[in-house]
Amino acid sequence: MDIKTVAMGAGPVPSFVVLEQHEGEKPEDGEPTRKPRRLPIRIGSVEAAAISLGVRPEKDQRPKTHDLLKSTLEALDAQLLSVRINKVSGTTFYAQLVLRAADGSERLVDARPSDAIALAVRCGVKILAEDSVLEAASMLDFKGVREAEQEAEMAEFHDFVEHVSPEDFE
Repeated sequence: MDIKTVAMGAGPVPSFVVLEQHEGEKPEDGEPTRKPRRLPIRIGSVEAAAISLGVRPEKDQRPKTHDLLKSTLEALDAQLLSVRINKVSGTTFYAQLVLRAADGSERLVDARPSDAIALAVRCGVKILAEDSVLEAASMLDFKGVREAEQEAEMAEFHDFVEHVSPEDFE
């Protein structure tokens, strides 16, 4: 998943991050195998700022909490391999950090998606989402819906033109 948007709300307007699925592999005809899905996750404004700072780090900024966690992993000779958005219940999302410990073993650590994403951008690792989460919570592709509606209208008009007769105008 790629970070498509990070929106920082104010007051009653919530902050959110929108993740977008990588496009599918392109076969020889050049058409993608599936349209990318988008996953909107409501987060706090502090978390939105943390993700944004990780995407566009400012020079000479003091380390933030996610920078501290990254430094701690490095000091322990551990490595963040990826983050997974692995569950959704209502509007609450759950995530896991996939870590490789110094001894080479892999460990899963539960995390809030916003924290996992903020750490992922700092470490340059993949953000993954389980298919079940995408099925349950992905946004509609409104461009695709609009195109489908236009195609249906054109097909209906084409059918009308093919079957129109002078008697239809009497």
